[in-house]
Amino acid sequence: MTTLRLLAADGATSETELHDSGGYTRPTAPLQSRVAYAAAHVVPKAHADNTPGRPADIDWDATLAFRRNVYSWGLGVADAMDTAQRNMGLDPTAVRELIARSAEVAREEGGSVVVGVNTDHVEETHIPLDRVIDAYKQQLHFTEEQGAGPVLMASRHVARAAGDADDYRRVYREVLASATVPVVLHWLGPAFDPELQGYFGADDWETASAVLLDIIGEHPDKVAGVKMSLLNADSEISVRERLPEGVRMFTGDDFHYVGLIGGHRSSSERSETKRTHSDALLGAFAAITPVASAAIQALDAGDPQRYLEILGPTEELSRQVFAAPTFYYKTGVAFLAWLNGHQPAFQMVGGLHSARSLPHLSRIVELANASFALEDPQLARERWHGMLRLNGVDA
Repeated sequence: MTTLRLLAADGATSETELHDSGGYTRPTAPLQSRVAYAAAHVVPKAHADNTPGRPADIDWDATLAFRRNVYSWGLGVADAMDTAQRNMGLDPTAVRELIARSAEVAREEGGSVVVGVNTDHVEETHIPLDRVIDAYKQQLHFTEEQGAGPVLMASRHVARAAGDADDYRRVYREVLASATVPVVLHWLGPAFDPELQGYFGADDWETASAVLLDIIGEHPDKVAGVKMSLLNADSEISVRERLPEGVRMFTGDDFHYVGLIGGHRSSSERSETKRTHSDALLGAFAAITPVASAAIQALDAGDPQRYLEILGPTEELSRQVFAAPTFYYKTGVAFLAWLNGHQPAFQMVGGLHSARSLPHLSRIVELANASFALEDPQLARERWHGMLRLNGVDA
């Protein structure tokens, strides 16, 4: 029996059996039952000065190969978003290049790509709403020129400048009016970015969601969907049931995605016309792409039980990757990409690979093994044991 060595928080080591891979196969036709995007990370050059505060020096071959791999499993790519370290190591110059390169790869692969639109190229921390609107429009129009679908991300500048809900309505009204293609609105909760506390003008999701729905209701033809990342299934279901016809709910809930994608119905069972599942736009799906694809293939085959069997065990893994402080989840995504052979070194721009402890990463290894998310288990074992030895743990 081949084993994996694990490391506990107190320094104790243990062994667990190394599982085979899931043996999942790539789809032979487009996925049908759900629209699913994997929010992808970026791979730095291993030899470059990707230390805190330095401009990102990206290994474009590895970064774009990762996206091609996602497409090969039938998923779309969500790029230049928080998973790609927006505001946490990915500078504005690198963002623009990533968007342009990713859109080109999508065209080459026949894949679907959406990319983040924000105001983060503005260096000043506090700017008036007029400048916020102009900054949004600048990134929006660049994204449209590249041929990528825009995801209007929550902006720190908006959160700082807005005095009330009407200010949010004004910003989104003017930006949406200038969009030439439908956009996805992204509601990112404070667990992912504490500076976004009180977004849409309220701390409680019930009040804030009413503002969001007002914004969508004013421009339903300009909104393709909503990505909710509040880590609160009840809030997502509530908003999902009230979306206008044709506006999708993309779950960004990395704690509860199995049930949300598989199908939830509200306890009131108010109407058969209420939509009962979410589509997906998840950082977790970048970490478990083959598993996510296989699960959706099971839904396509009319086998919801098989869907649960495949995807259900990954939720505990995702909860570990996205454990508090949640905004360091990118470290787990890059770590799994390294274990699975998608990048040559466990490094991240901004030095963010140091943001999680060895015992935290050990738990990721354990849960990835248990949920068949290790694509090449022997390679993952070799790399993990080498990392343990490098850090003084006999493996």
